[in-house]
Amino acid sequence: MYRSQKLALRYFTAAALLFGVMVIAGLLSAIYYVVPGFLQDVFNFSTAKILHIDTLIIWLLMGFIGAVYWFLPRELETEVVGIRLAEALFWVFCAAVLVVAAVFIFVQYGGSSEFSLWFINQGRKYVEAPRWAAIGIVAVVLVFMYNVIATAVKARKMSGILWVLIIDLIPLSVLYLDAFPALTNMSHDLYWWWWLVHMWVEATWEVLIGCIMAWSLMELMGTSRRIVESWLYIEVLLVLGTGILGLGHHYFWIGTPRYWLSIGGFFSALEPLPLLGMVVHAVYDAGSHRMKTSNRPAFYWLLAEAFGNFIGAGVWGFMMTLPQINLFSHGTQWTVSHGHFAFWGAYACGVIAVFYLAVQKVRGAQSLDNRAWKWSFGLLNFGLVGMVGALLIAGIAQAFYERAMGGSTLQAFVIAQENPWFVSGMYARLGFGVVFAIGYFTLLYDLLTAGRCAAVGAATQPAAT
Repeated sequence: MYRSQKLALRYFTAAALLFGVMVIAGLLSAIYYVVPGFLQDVFNFSTAKILHIDTLIIWLLMGFIGAVYWFLPRELETEVVGIRLAEALFWVFCAAVLVVAAVFIFVQYGGSSEFSLWFINQGRKYVEAPRWAAIGIVAVVLVFMYNVIATAVKARKMSGILWVLIIDLIPLSVLYLDAFPALTNMSHDLYWWWWLVHMWVEATWEVLIGCIMAWSLMELMGTSRRIVESWLYIEVLLVLGTGILGLGHHYFWIGTPRYWLSIGGFFSALEPLPLLGMVVHAVYDAGSHRMKTSNRPAFYWLLAEAFGNFIGAGVWGFMMTLPQINLFSHGTQWTVSHGHFAFWGAYACGVIAVFYLAVQKVRGAQSLDNRAWKWSFGLLNFGLVGMVGALLIAGIAQAFYERAMGGSTLQAFVIAQENPWFVSGMYARLGFGVVFAIGYFTLLYDLLTAGRCAAVGAATQPAAT
């Protein structure tokens, strides 16, 4: 393996462990809804929620970075430039995550001062990390961008996938600077904050996972470069044409002009289509050539990525993005239902697929087909879909009883929290969350053990004479 691929394995390990932290924090958050006094005066609900959301962002980001370090040297047939710096920044990244998590857990919150912004919590959803840690993330992403661009320049071998990746890394780096301003006007703050959240998650990340899926399909099924690059170009066009304007569906209720109602309502659910088309086209093309794959776990996770992205980000997003509906659904568990489905389908499934591609390569296994991956695949997806359905039921109850009938008053909010549909949804979410957690530990077990028998057997075979 290339040295950068060994670094990728470290990123995958860190991502898998942070995935577990996200699951545990999510279970804690779900318990608070059914047992409001749980860990009272010991561990705040807001802190559990912050850990759940922030570790989601960080483990996916680590998975993306690891995937690029895994595929890049194989694409260019050369070691990544500046690999020593990248290795050093990996440990800095991990140390920063551990320190920030410790502060969140043991300090939890501070006063409204510059000290709190720099060392405890910025108080902005998704980017709660204190400023010193945010600077560290910027440094990691800038070094990552340097590694990719410098390696491409050195190799003098530019592909369409690599061009798209390099162009995408620019906004990926620059947009995170929106995490730093502390604007006192809430409308102004939210306006620019959504540029970071939306353009990262619903634009630059969509293109980044598209590049990773293109490499994965080429490796897994021998899909031609022409097919994956064609769909990747379509994805870039849709992100430029609809992703930026789709930002408007976050502007409905923060004091922006009325024209965002129509713009945001229309241009907000088309980004997932190219990724679905890429995977379906690749599967069709491979099937016409008697498709064979020795890595069924990666294949199934790629399918889950394509259809989960289309349904979770596309269908579920469009279901609540029109302003006439969003007026009642915004800020309810309906939104949370979409968020869970979208993140899982658009990104998490793809990262897990790359995990399995790396496992097969590292252990030299001819096949990873066993019972454990099937159980983990089934439990994780069943648990996720169950949580999404439960949250949707609870959110629709809020939309009816709290918003439509109650008029969004405090009393209506309290009444909605006691509604049987809402309460049942919260209990169901917790139950399916436990199923999801079991699926995670099964996945972890499979990643640690899959293909080891083949690797051991290869190592113990006598050398040919």
